This record gives sequence, structure tokens and C-alpha cells, in this order.
Amino acid sequence: MAQILVVDDNVQILTIIQRSLERQGYDVETAINGKEAIKCIHQKPVDLVITDLLMPVKEGIETIIEVRRDFPNIKIIAISGGSRLVPEHFLNVASTIGANRVFEKPFDRRELLQAVEDLLATDDHS
Repeated sequence: MAQILVVDDNVQILTIIQRSLERQGYDVETAINGKEAIKCIHQKPVDLVITDLLMPVKEGIETIIEVRRDFPNIKIIAISGGSRLVPEHFLNVASTIGANRVFEKPFDRRELLQAVEDLLATDDHS
């Protein structure tokens, strides 16, 4: 069973994504910021990380950089609403530094679940 870590400081979004993934049979852990996420990954390896980009303590960009450096095989999906700023800018940066897929909030849950399935299917290194 694939292990997924969802990282978002918005508990409502975190819960929605977690429940959607669990209904699809995934084992899901959650974290409310990047610092907590990195700690979780060291304690329990994961196959995929879904991370918000704008969070307190450690933002998603920093988290992606650290995950890519320390755990290069983990798949990454970045999500962002961008707050007052342009979300596309943050999502472009996330893609450039290693996110496999990016989604702007609000996103379609079915599209997110399909991206998760697609990324985990490519985990066979073919």
C-alpha cells in the first residue's frame, strides 16, 4: 500500500485530501508545515508528498528542496492558492525545483487523485 504525506496549514484542506486518499486505499499521514513534514518522512518513509506552498515555519518550496535533496525518489505534488500573490508563480517555481505535478487551489479532487495514481504507477522505475 502506498504511503502518502499531506502537508497543509489549513486543517480543512488537509482533512479533505486525507479522507479522499484514504477512501482510495492509501495510507495517509499529515503535517501542518514543512518542518513537521520532514520529521515525519525521517520517521516513516513515504512514496509521495502533497504539499501546500505557503505555510508558516517552513514553506513548501523549502520542503520540496529538502525532500528532493534527501529523498530523491519521493514523488511530489505541490498545491497553492497563492494568497494575495499570483499562485502560478509559486507553482512554476515548485515545478522547476522538483515537483512532479502542481495544482492551483481550488483544485478538482478527481484530478488530484488521478495525478496521485499516475505518479505512483510510475514508481516501478520503467
